Amino acid sequence: MSLVAAVQALDDHGSNVDIMDSEAWDARYADADLVWGNEPNQFVRAQCETLAVGVAVDLACGEGRNALWLARLGWQVTGVDYSAVAIERAGILAAQVGARVASRLTWRVDDVATMQLRAESVDLALVSYVHLPAGQRSSLMLRAALAVRPGGHVIVVGHDRRNLREGVSGPQDERLLYDPLELRSLFAGIPATRVDVAETVERHTADGVALDTLVRVRRI
Repeated sequence: MSLVAAVQALDDHGSNVDIMDSEAWDARYADADLVWGNEPNQFVRAQCETLAVGVAVDLACGEGRNALWLARLGWQVTGVDYSAVAIERAGILAAQVGARVASRLTWRVDDVATMQLRAESVDLALVSYVHLPAGQRSSLMLRAALAVRPGGHVIVVGHDRRNLREGVSGPQDERLLYDPLELRSLFAGIPATRVDVAETVERHTADGVALDTLVRVRRI
């Protein structure tokens, strides 16, 4: 089976897992000033701050904290989220950072679980705390990898499966959580792809230590 056919098969794989829809996320974003704050995720910062600047896509960008940080570094970034309220907030924040940075940002309302990504169109695909059922999750990872040019990277950060029993907060449905070994195996099956990092990492919060999955993949 070709990689394109594999992606289509994963997209067609149904699931009964309950996840928040766009209207629920709209309500959540509308109910708070900044749901995730305005600083980039600590693991996104650590993985991306030394990369050569290029073109990036931030998939399920929320209010744009990671996309805005990348743009400040000089990246051309497209932030995508299916919450129109989140994208509106991201646009407002971008307008506050100055025209030079804002000119590097494009915002798009779309569903990352189904949207198409042009092959070899970006140098960085960022998947930060995107929690989908297994079939949609695998499809997203494959599409993200195929969208990256040779020499570029996919960075994945999300709540680890171990977090359900050993950590704090995060989704309470184990089927939505990440496992670094599963992602390593998935990406390892994609030609011209090398997994540099696939591990469980600790994130200290006000409620205690949370466990996240961190994966860094390079296209070669």
